[in-house]
Amino acid sequence: MDMDKRPPADGGDGCLVGVIRIPVKIVAVLVVLPVRVVWELLVAAGRAAYRHVLGPLYVHVLQPLLRALGWLLTTLLKLVFVWPWVGLWRYVLVPVGQGLAWVCRGLYEQVLAPAGRILGTYVLYPLGAALAWIGRGGMRYLLAPLAKGVTWIGWVLGMSLFVWPWVALWRYVLAPVGRGIAWLAAAVYRYVLTPVGHGLVWLAVAVFRYLLRPVGLGLVWLVVAAYRYLLRPVGLGVAWLAAGLYRYVLTPVGQVLVWAWGVAGRIVAALWRGLKWISWVLVGWPASRVYRHVLTPVGHAVREVWRTGRAAVREARATVRRALFGTPPVEPARSRARTLGSTTAADAAPADEISLPRRQG
Repeated sequence: MDMDKRPPADGGDGCLVGVIRIPVKIVAVLVVLPVRVVWELLVAAGRAAYRHVLGPLYVHVLQPLLRALGWLLTTLLKLVFVWPWVGLWRYVLVPVGQGLAWVCRGLYEQVLAPAGRILGTYVLYPLGAALAWIGRGGMRYLLAPLAKGVTWIGWVLGMSLFVWPWVALWRYVLAPVGRGIAWLAAAVYRYVLTPVGHGLVWLAVAVFRYLLRPVGLGLVWLVVAAYRYLLRPVGLGVAWLAAGLYRYVLTPVGQVLVWAWGVAGRIVAALWRGLKWISWVLVGWPASRVYRHVLTPVGHAVREVWRTGRAAVREARATVRRALFGTPPVEPARSRARTLGSTTAADAAPADEISLPRRQG
């Protein structure tokens, strides 16, 4: 992708804009590049911290700790708020309730029910029948006439207190007074309110025609003139200024910053690849060469020397033993012991290791 490729310029851009744009882009790149480098470093540090510190810390420390804490809190809460009440309900309240229910049921079946039947049959039923006979006689020969008399007296008192006085008051007081007030109101309306109302209407029409309407027309003309000769030119000027600022300042600056951000990203990526290549050339490749061409042969040589020395020591030990005891050396039991999963003795010399094939390079 061409880094110098630019979007087609507007029709109003000239040579001066093209000449100025290159230094501006250079300055923008120089300003944005450190910010992009710091941003990339922060992102890499955050990822590394999450991968190697925060993630393992959460998985291996916080998560087991939180699980243990949750189990402990759950156990404590159950121990305080669940298990005592469950035990109280299961081993105290339920047996006590069952015992009380059994006692109450037996008491009802054996005592209360028979006593109630006897009391109802031999006491309450005859007493109720006697009271009913007495009540029917008293109602018929005493209470009914008394109720009729009390009703007539109440009707007379009610009419005397709540009906007849108010009817007389309405007929002989309120109705004549109301008719007089109506006649007076009609006279006031005809000879006072109507002339005054006509005068007020004429005054309102005159105020509207000779005061409010001219003032309103003047205010409307003033508002129209202010809009036409002041607000509209000022608004057009501000809009033109904002459009010019957006078109010739903000938009180019935004485009330059976006372009500089992308260029800074590419530069950072190139620097990172260069650092990786330099580290490989200066450290990795020499270390691999030293390991392959120096350390590996030296290790093989040391191993061969060690094997040769160990074999010579064994031969010398066997010779001394034969010279002293005159018998062929017998391999001790511990040397004949087999190693786990092996068919050779523990002291037997190991077979030659197979070297890895060398990579051409």
